[in-house]
Amino acid sequence: MSQTKSYRSSFILLTILFFLWGFITVFVDSLVPRLRELFTLSYAQAIMVQFAFFGAYFVLSIPASYILSKIGYKKGIILGLLTMALGCLLFYPAASYRIFGIFILAYFTLAGGITILQVAANPFVAVLGSEEGASSRLNLSQAFNSLGTAIAPAVGALFILSDRIKTETEITSLTGKAKEMYLASEASAVQKPFLGLAVFILLIAVIFFFAKLPKLIDETHSGTYAGAFKHKNLMLGVLGIFFYVGAEVSIGSFLVNYFQEMNMVPLIRESPILMNIADTVATIFFKSLEGADDKALLGIFVVFYWSGAMIGRFVGSYLTKIMKPGKVLGIFASFAILLIIVSISNTGLISMWSILAVGLFNSIMFPTIFTLAIDGTGDLKPKGSGLLCMAIVGGAIIPLICGNLIDAIGFKLAFLCITICYGYILYYGLKNSSKIVKL
Repeated sequence: MSQTKSYRSSFILLTILFFLWGFITVFVDSLVPRLRELFTLSYAQAIMVQFAFFGAYFVLSIPASYILSKIGYKKGIILGLLTMALGCLLFYPAASYRIFGIFILAYFTLAGGITILQVAANPFVAVLGSEEGASSRLNLSQAFNSLGTAIAPAVGALFILSDRIKTETEITSLTGKAKEMYLASEASAVQKPFLGLAVFILLIAVIFFFAKLPKLIDETHSGTYAGAFKHKNLMLGVLGIFFYVGAEVSIGSFLVNYFQEMNMVPLIRESPILMNIADTVATIFFKSLEGADDKALLGIFVVFYWSGAMIGRFVGSYLTKIMKPGKVLGIFASFAILLIIVSISNTGLISMWSILAVGLFNSIMFPTIFTLAIDGTGDLKPKGSGLLCMAIVGGAIIPLICGNLIDAIGFKLAFLCITICYGYILYYGLKNSSKIVKL
């Protein structure tokens, strides 16, 4: 009974981490359209912030796995949280001095902390209970990760995107006190949310310092990466994570601009139902859309993309109990492909809602691919986790490719290319469709 209680309390603590990094990962997306206007960047240049964020996974996942093998999972989690807090604090000077390079450094540092948490928490949750429940359990934790991603767009839209951003030329034309007040206001809009996040993260770090986590993974004898590379299904899963994160982040990062391109603002403002939805979401966060920039209105609807992932993960946690996880993965990938095709083949509200609905079918992909990939790897799980988390770099590379395609051929054709990512996930699901996960 005491072991079950220990597992439950540990699961709750770890699930808080999933929520935290889900919220932050999407919250920083809110800065993409803001930085694009602030520094007059192309889509490809603006997405460099995502490149810095997700590039940290590629650079730091294997070192993180090595660090965890030396200091243990608990100390590793605390180190990850402290690194995240430092990343949040770096947004303060970045906003004060309006230097793009410091923003990039802040993104990279923040993601570095999240990388350590990912490498530690995903395999930990997977083994925190019965073997047959691993995929369902990770889906449930990821559901709370999606709760964070669902809330983040609204917070970002209302606190970061709500005011109109002046271009460099417009700022130069300001003089004296007007310029000083504008710059202070702009800095504050970014600084306050990230300072609040830093304080919250530090509080979580204190809780973990006093928490007792069960030792379920051998932290000192975890095999070698050479051994991990010999597991074919693990390596195919690494590619699956690469494509999944790349596709999800590409869509999420460009949604506000995609809706702007389709001139969705008049359609939304003309619909009493849609405006009621937007006003209700704004009211929840004690904000008003009156006088807000159009990007804030559009950003509100990005909530549905990420909240779809949350709903899908709660459903997926049940489906992966009664169906083989690989089959569920294949079905969800098929629907994602279909919805993208519907969106790029239409305009207006049909196009908007179909692309937002892709989030629902993104839901179970990460945890399902992850558990299918590390299944049967034995004491190589920490190394396998490091490789799988390294593949999150797809969130840097695929959006960069997508941004260049948007600049060259427009949103519709660029989004069509994302279906290739989901096509591979469909293949991976079908390949594992008869597999019963036993970690």
